[in-house]
Amino acid sequence: MAMDALRLVASIAVCQIASLIGAKFTIQSIIWYAGLAKPAFNPANDAFYPVWTLLYTLMGLSLFLIWRQPEQKEKRYALGYFFAQLILNIMWSWIFFELKAPFAAFIEIILLEGAVLATAFYFYRLSKWAGILMIPYFFRVGYEAVLNYFIWIMNP
Repeated sequence: MAMDALRLVASIAVCQIASLIGAKFTIQSIIWYAGLAKPAFNPANDAFYPVWTLLYTLMGLSLFLIWRQPEQKEKRYALGYFFAQLILNIMWSWIFFELKAPFAAFIEIILLEGAVLATAFYFYRLSKWAGILMIPYFFRVGYEAVLNYFIWIMNP
């Protein structure tokens, strides 16, 4: 029981730390971002933090459910995809905000979306709820990809 509590906290912490790393790049470029042309469906700046905090928490819960599974080859694949998508998530923030490269970020977010889908697929095979908990994140990354595309097109 104590080990599960420790795993739960660690799983959520890993995801929230990834969030903080990505946020570091965002905060440093907030003035640049504010000056970009954006589509009408761009969310209010105040919406980003609570939405992403929730999504990273759901990812952490999902990770916890997989971490509890017995060791097997499929679990290693699932965790590999999970950590790959987490790294791609951080990289997107770096490419988009730090490098100020919306086109490169768009290409990268497509890779991220594929990694999230693969993660959800492998997670679902090991734990139905772990896979389900990844679905909101999958849809949000898809939304962000569309947003990224329009920002790239609107800011040549």
